Amino acid sequence: QVQLVESGGGLVQAGGSLRLSCAASGRTFSRHIMAWFRQAPGKEREFVASISWSSGTTSCAESVKGRFTISRDNAKNTVYLQMNSLKPADTAVYYCATRTWPYSSASSRDYDYWGQGTQVTVSS
Repeated sequence: QVQLVESGGGLVQAGGSLRLSCAASGRTFSRHIMAWFRQAPGKEREFVASISWSSGTTSCAESVKGRFTISRDNAKNTVYLQMNSLKPADTAVYYCATRTWPYSSASSRDYDYWGQGTQVTVSS
């Protein structure tokens, strides 16, 4: 089993920044790819960014490119999502997820373990 715990969400004004953290524990060989998804009320869960634990290769959705950065600290078993220039449209519950297959995917169905989510609210 893999456990994922997100933190760092909150309320921020438009143009502000937040850094989300996802602490991972459990079977390390089961979490080749770490990703962030988000889900706004009434909308489907959407891919935000992903990173490979081993190579550090990243992938990012077009909607957040240039504003959000995903990174990892292998020693701390933690993945981060640095979010800058936040917009009201970024308001959502942000989820950390991991998959056992060593290739990134933008589909939530391809991820095996999920955190409980952390709320991010951006006011205008």
